[in-house]
Amino acid sequence: MKYYFAPMEGITGYIFRNAHQACFGGIEKYFSPFITPKPGSGLSTREKNDILPEHNSSLHLVPQILGNQAEGFLMVAKLLEDMGYQEVNFNLGCPSGTVVPKKKGAGFLAETEMLDRFLEEIFTKNPIAVSIKTRIGMYDPAEFEELLEIYNKYPVKELTVHARTREEYYQGNVHNESFAYAFTHSKAPVCCNGDLFSAKKIAEFSGQFPQADCVMIGRGLLIDPALATGEALQREKLKAFHDRLIADYLTVLAPKDTLFKMKELSSWFMRLFPDEEKAKKKIRKAQSLTEYKAAADWLIANGRMEAVEKFVY
Repeated sequence: MKYYFAPMEGITGYIFRNAHQACFGGIEKYFSPFITPKPGSGLSTREKNDILPEHNSSLHLVPQILGNQAEGFLMVAKLLEDMGYQEVNFNLGCPSGTVVPKKKGAGFLAETEMLDRFLEEIFTKNPIAVSIKTRIGMYDPAEFEELLEIYNKYPVKELTVHARTREEYYQGNVHNESFAYAFTHSKAPVCCNGDLFSAKKIAEFSGQFPQADCVMIGRGLLIDPALATGEALQREKLKAFHDRLIADYLTVLAPKDTLFKMKELSSWFMRLFPDEEKAKKKIRKAQSLTEYKAAADWLIANGRMEAVEKFVY
């Protein structure tokens, strides 16, 4: 099984990716938080900094683009080619309320004629390979059949399917019948995404879909960063990862900004310790990086860890 690390805006930037690769590994491809093409320059300073090859030399990164204008997509793709990238991923899965009304991300799925024209242009002119991450529709899983017909018209390098509609966000069970349909009908290789939070869940999924050789995981790897290694998470490795992140963020951020970054990340891995509410409250209320680290270090070293399957997401 190949493991891909899904992009998580504000968390999985290059500092996080490098720390994760060094401390855990097991990831075939990391995907960057999406790039939104900018008029003229194509990339913001922050976006360019995140995908600079020298910031990602120890891992396989695939930049992801969000948009609905072929011109902007192609401009960014050419910049990526110039940096040495050989693949770009197109985001048709983001369900955010700030993205969808602009007919971007999952919002583009409701505009099938426009989407078809967009894909025709980028696959005709794009200088590097294009993979796609998609939801199965805007409102109804039945929309996936038409969407897959569109995707099959083009040489998609790989199709990652999050088997929920946009309206479902991350609620309810994924639609396994959509995975089955993708495996049967997609001309592109299929990668599956959605609710694969633990080794047990992945094993169950593999049993149901033995043809699956690739999964993309986001939230599960934030909770258990060792998930792709096939090994149980060790406290010592979690602490080393946590310490490295703080040290590396401090090289580019002020202590207060580093505190905010670590609090956002800790909101995920604290789920490993469901009964340690007192320690978790100290982490959430910490006003300084020193306070935060003392509370987080105690939790990692002494908190009672639970099996991932017991979590409520």
